Amino acid sequence: MKFNNSSSSFLVGKKPKRMPFRVPFSFSQLDKLKKRSAVFKRFAGYKRDTLLFKNLKNAGVDLTREEYLAICVGGFVISFLSLFILSSTLLIVMQVERALVLALGFAFLFGGFVFFSRLIYPKVYNNRKQRNIERNLIPALQDMLVQLYSGVPLFTIMINISLADYEELSEQFKKAVKGINAGRPQIEVLEELGKDNPSEFFKKALWQISNGMRAGSDISIVIQDTVKSLSEEQYIQIQEYGNKLNPAIMFYMLSSVILPALAITFLTIISSIVGLSEALTQMIFLGMFVGVVVIQILFLGVIKSVRPSLL
Repeated sequence: MKFNNSSSSFLVGKKPKRMPFRVPFSFSQLDKLKKRSAVFKRFAGYKRDTLLFKNLKNAGVDLTREEYLAICVGGFVISFLSLFILSSTLLIVMQVERALVLALGFAFLFGGFVFFSRLIYPKVYNNRKQRNIERNLIPALQDMLVQLYSGVPLFTIMINISLADYEELSEQFKKAVKGINAGRPQIEVLEELGKDNPSEFFKKALWQISNGMRAGSDISIVIQDTVKSLSEEQYIQIQEYGNKLNPAIMFYMLSSVILPALAITFLTIISSIVGLSEALTQMIFLGMFVGVVVIQILFLGVIKSVRPSLL
């Protein structure tokens, strides 16, 4: 474990990784998306006291609610028109009946999917940011504890943490270091950092450290107690994680293994008795295959989403 003993280490060292904010279904930067979607602002409305505005603020995105909603509406319009033109052309060439109606339905569904994916992304981003912070919180506090026992000042420790590879947590400490370098009191900076942070565990840790500094307590004891309480919470989360996995695994086995196997046998017999056409039979089996793949992807998403944030 390496750390520097001078405040000049803030100017050098390994740059910590930061989670980029990338709007779904877009390869452009936020500035370009903002300019392209300016025409859709009139459909967005504007209210500052909304959950979307709070999520954008916590994500550190320099966009108003109106501007981001304009980006969402713009994504819907562009994806709707693109898919409608592509699918209608393809269906007409294939001489499918009601090609325009089908193309309109496909385009509307895909455009709605793009719109809602963009709309909820700030919340998803903050949840990922929160989990990223909490995953690195215990190792970072243990690192701080070791450095305190070695006689390193707290401000220098914060500099070292900001330059370490604690991902989003290092970025948070970098904000604190910048505020302190600007001449603000350490207690005030730590309290403000906790207010603007989505992680409750990080807020609690900063609150305990700032209260200990205000009361003149030994910071090493405060951090040690914080690590102990977080370790206990981590153990509880692991137990809850195991309890959630059992029904999820049973649902996966039922929906992805047992039911598809029974359905294939049943459809094979029915298709031979009823005399279903070959094209229809192939479409049914293809739909079953796609359904099983979707269920497996959803299962992996569930496993990832219920994973304890402190692990």
